[in-house]
Amino acid sequence: MRPIKKIHKAEYRPIADLVTYSPMPTRSLEQIDPFIFLNHHGFQTYPAKNQGLPFGPHPHRGMETVTFILEGDIMHKDSSGHESVIGPGGVQYMTAGRGLIHAEVSSSDFKQKGGDLEILQLWLNLPASKKMVEPNYVGLQKEDIPSFDLDGGKVKVQQLFGEWKGKKGAFEGSFPITMSTLYLEKGGKFTKVIPSEENIFFYLVRGVAKTNGTDVLFRHLVEFANTGETVEVEALEDSILILGHALPFNEPMVAQGPFVMNTQQEIQEAYRDYQAGKFGSWTQ
Repeated sequence: MRPIKKIHKAEYRPIADLVTYSPMPTRSLEQIDPFIFLNHHGFQTYPAKNQGLPFGPHPHRGMETVTFILEGDIMHKDSSGHESVIGPGGVQYMTAGRGLIHAEVSSSDFKQKGGDLEILQLWLNLPASKKMVEPNYVGLQKEDIPSFDLDGGKVKVQQLFGEWKGKKGAFEGSFPITMSTLYLEKGGKFTKVIPSEENIFFYLVRGVAKTNGTDVLFRHLVEFANTGETVEVEALEDSILILGHALPFNEPMVAQGPFVMNTQQEIQEAYRDYQAGKFGSWTQ
């Protein structure tokens, strides 16, 4: 069994009228290398004729985003020419690499009609050798993501990265990583063996689950020690869980605003390059 080191409660950090909780980074947890940032937006219900998500054009360099759309939608547009609207159950994967400008806003349909919204965005670090790769984006709807069942259908798994139970993930990661979104009915169980040298990202989005003998509430992130290899989960209520694991980079990291690099000098270069227009041009 993997011992639980600490369970971290997400901190409430609203953005404009957007309900937002953040379990990482917080005062108690800086990162779980290479998982470096998580924002959990919602659950909330928007009225008709709303302003939608507030994430207009902004730059990134040196990291990746994985965005989980549980309710509502996101319209993505970036300076590399990618554009899409992804709905409930869909996932977006963006590699900022050497730099791009992107916007993540609600579709005109959602802003007109309103509706439920719950979206999570996870930032992945990039190793020093890949900080300056070409930007890339892939957005997939729910039906385009490989999935399978465990525990007689009580656990439904969306396989995003890596492989589990012979099912290959929807996305090809920039480095070796395994990640799934799991939808568990009350009483649903699963066990996963994860090499002890890999760091685990474990965030309970909804519900309550017993994890390696300890109850975990929704909006809590579990930090595991790097001993033992088995993770056992049983849903005490209907639950949604994001579970990922990867080897740590063990590299210096400097994060400032939208940039994640290895040195302060590289951060300053990122700001200079952005101001010099090297992240591409933005057109509405």
